[in-house]
Amino acid sequence: MAPSGLLVTGASFAAFRGMHWGMQMLPTPRSAAQDRWKWRNICVSLVHSLLAGPGALLGLLLYPPMGADPIHGHPPWALVLVAISVGFFLADGADMLWNQSLGQAWELLCHHLVVVSCLGTAILSSHYVGFSVVSLLLELNSACLSVRKLLLLSRQAPSLAFSVASWSTLATLAIFRLVPLGWLSLWLIWHHHQVPPALVVLGGTGLVTVGTMSIMQGVRILVSDVLRSQPHSPIPVHKETRNTRTCYDGEPVLRDDPTLSLKD
Repeated sequence: MAPSGLLVTGASFAAFRGMHWGMQMLPTPRSAAQDRWKWRNICVSLVHSLLAGPGALLGLLLYPPMGADPIHGHPPWALVLVAISVGFFLADGADMLWNQSLGQAWELLCHHLVVVSCLGTAILSSHYVGFSVVSLLLELNSACLSVRKLLLLSRQAPSLAFSVASWSTLATLAIFRLVPLGWLSLWLIWHHHQVPPALVVLGGTGLVTVGTMSIMQGVRILVSDVLRSQPHSPIPVHKETRNTRTCYDGEPVLRDDPTLSLKD
């Protein structure tokens, strides 16, 4: 199914790039006017997460053999879901290169390169599709991350909605990010004799990269949203400078907020 998988990947790339361009025609909230590109980019990422995350969860529930045999057991539509995700990560990488310097985007570009390499193997070989679908469960957490980022950009922090988004992000990070990553790591260790050494290295590199970024992101969110949260005055004061903006009632937050950086 490699030719059709590549065709779906190309169509997905074109669709998401078209979405990036189409978002430029839509209005951006006034509160996010200083970060219009980031707002549009995160909105498109949210669309992908809402498609891939629930799709992976539903697929694993309806077709348990993908979890029992992640190398060979998969229905045709599972490969389509993986191909759509590869197209998205390629489109997102192109969007970052178009709108950011390499110095600004290198971390996420490295992440995307590793993810595309791992998922692309499933498309080209028509194997390891179940492994790839399990990895797409991480998009359930990415959806919560995207909502949290949009609330930050629109200066809805602190608020009830932001608190719900923060706790949802931390909960789904543990359930739908760290647990699947742990399962995939253990599976790769236990079944490494069934996988070519090159793919063991590739899969291990991907799991270590995404796992490290996930843990760092979780710690950042826990510290910034929970441990540093303090009572706020009833009237927030927002001040703008060239390199900072205030989201927490006068507390300066860097425009390149590290808690805005993870995408998967």
